[in-house]
Amino acid sequence: MVTFRNNNNVRRNNFRRNDRNFKNNGDRPKFGSNYSNNDSFKRKAPGRNNHNAPKLIEKYNDLAREASSNGDKILSENYLQHADHFTRVLNEQENYKKLKFAENKSTEILTDSQELADKSEQINTEKKKIIAKI
Repeated sequence: MVTFRNNNNVRRNNFRRNDRNFKNNGDRPKFGSNYSNNDSFKRKAPGRNNHNAPKLIEKYNDLAREASSNGDKILSENYLQHADHFTRVLNEQENYKKLKFAENKSTEILTDSQELADKSEQINTEKKKIIAKI
């Protein structure tokens, strides 16, 4: 028969290092990276988790209508506030799309105008070469 010894203290030392205690080690940061420098933080797509905003607006308006028909004015107002929130989210998404579309159009116009300027410059240099030959 095998007798088992209680080696909990020995095993713990194998798996846990002493420097993991954050209270004792003040010079090491608690977390691996520093997220406090978020001055230039900008969301890529605001409200991107609310893909079904129109459906949610309809859902909360229906729930508000049902609550008001049951006589619960407070619950109805709550649902209307939810619907209003998702209406704002939808408006923000549409404004973001318009802004992106306008930026894309302006960059296309700038590149087209730059290409035209380059072509006219080439034509001018070719004209100068032809005039120099004559």
